[in-house]
Amino acid sequence: MIPRILIIAGSDSGGGAGVQADIKTVTMLGGFATTAITAITVQNTLGVSAIHAVPQDIIAGQIRAVLSDIGADAIKIGMLGDSATIETVADCLGDVRIPMILDPVMVAKGGAALLAEEATWALVHRLLPLATVLTPNVPELACLSETDIADEADMLLAAQELLQRGPGAILAKGGHLAGETVVDWLVSRNGQQRYAGERIESRNTHGTGCTLASAIACLVGAGVPLPEAVGQARGFVRAAIAAAPGFGAGHGPMLHNFALAKSGG
Repeated sequence: MIPRILIIAGSDSGGGAGVQADIKTVTMLGGFATTAITAITVQNTLGVSAIHAVPQDIIAGQIRAVLSDIGADAIKIGMLGDSATIETVADCLGDVRIPMILDPVMVAKGGAALLAEEATWALVHRLLPLATVLTPNVPELACLSETDIADEADMLLAAQELLQRGPGAILAKGGHLAGETVVDWLVSRNGQQRYAGERIESRNTHGTGCTLASAIACLVGAGVPLPEAVGQARGFVRAAIAAAPGFGAGHGPMLHNFALAKSGG
């Protein structure tokens, strides 16, 4: 079975994150990617210089067009930008009963805000209850849980508290915490699982969150249990970072097609 993955996210002109990274990831993992573009960003490895929002009726139209014909086995939600877009997406997906992986994109790697401050309430109350799994990094988790996070124990506690807001599971990503080991925690009502790996020192980490969430969506859409999907997705991201081509002068992209590059394909 080829998993059909609907990606609802913004476009990254630099190709390292956003819909571009999502499509590359789903394709390399054997899935078929469809998209609903929420915003067009002007960016490269040095940062985001402009954002153009897509009209709400066009966002809704893209989602409905895909679901009514091609269908989807999982949905990955990334950059939404503002509360109006969150409301639109929630309205379109309220009756959809397939896995949804929600990456709460709030700040770009270079520091640019990708979610309006007023949109946090809508994200928590409208989309979190629909999410099969939420994949926040430490700053996003701190904002959504309204807690301070200084270490792994704080991160785990915040994830456990945020779980009460309705998502099926939370993958709390610890890459922003100091240390030679990067630890992520998958927390659900069935328990919790710790994932750890040696930190890869690299400036080429643009799009790691987008890529991880899309990899999880593709694997879950193919029927892989969530705990295994998270482990495999983390492995994919680590390999993509290790194979990064070194493009640009700032936060560079990973190499999603590392397997083809190695084989000469």
